Amino acid sequence: MKANILRALLFTLILSLVSWGATKVHAQPEKPPQLAGGSENKERIRHPVSNIILQQRYPETVVLRGGQTENKVALTFDDGPDPRFTPKILDILKEHKIKATFFLMGARADAYPDLVKRIKAEGHIIGNHTYWHPNLVTQGDISTLQSEVTKTEIRLAELSGYRTKLFRAPYGFLYNELVEKLKEMNYSVIAWSVDSLDWHESPPEQISYNVLSNVHPGAIIIMHDGAAWDEDRTNTIKALRLIIPALKKQGVTFETVPELVKIPYKK
Repeated sequence: MKANILRALLFTLILSLVSWGATKVHAQPEKPPQLAGGSENKERIRHPVSNIILQQRYPETVVLRGGQTENKVALTFDDGPDPRFTPKILDILKEHKIKATFFLMGARADAYPDLVKRIKAEGHIIGNHTYWHPNLVTQGDISTLQSEVTKTEIRLAELSGYRTKLFRAPYGFLYNELVEKLKEMNYSVIAWSVDSLDWHESPPEQISYNVLSNVHPGAIIIMHDGAAWDEDRTNTIKALRLIIPALKKQGVTFETVPELVKIPYKK
């Protein structure tokens, strides 16, 4: 009898351990993978080659805005997917029937594949934002760019069903040789013409003002659905609820970047 009881207890313990191990395997990380180059707040104070200058040097590769003859803009979001903020932003976009463009980190796509699939399923466009979000200018070598972009491209293709042709550099930081390599890799480099500056974590009204006071026909607007561990994008979410109705009231319509700029989004 005692032997049977001991065997039963041992069997129960083994089952518990197996179950616990399965839970650990499938559990999502407690925190999103960190930004290798540092938070937006710390890194954006640097001054690499201006995207305006890069666009003048490489007009077929670097994009700042769409055509300025129609009252259309594109909302773009960087640094996701982030389970703290991306779902709420997707909810708002769905509510307003708006399609946006998301520049995703490969490491976070690996950590939260269901969010990538949701972005794709709801009709948004996915772009490449490197794997670990390094500062490509301070890293200063072509091999880092190539490995970061290629690894992310492969993973995003597995989740979205296509190899994206759109790239945005972490912090928007590039220089000539990096742009030339991206061109060789068949990428369009997507910068922006309106910066929400939401990475300052200003009040929603300030973020909204940053956009609405600078918006123009053909604007590409940059916002963030992801953040470093100690940063918060709650005010970005609140600001969207101010920005979207205000722009709609002005007769502005929303498109994805490839629609706005009339370029392909996949290779």
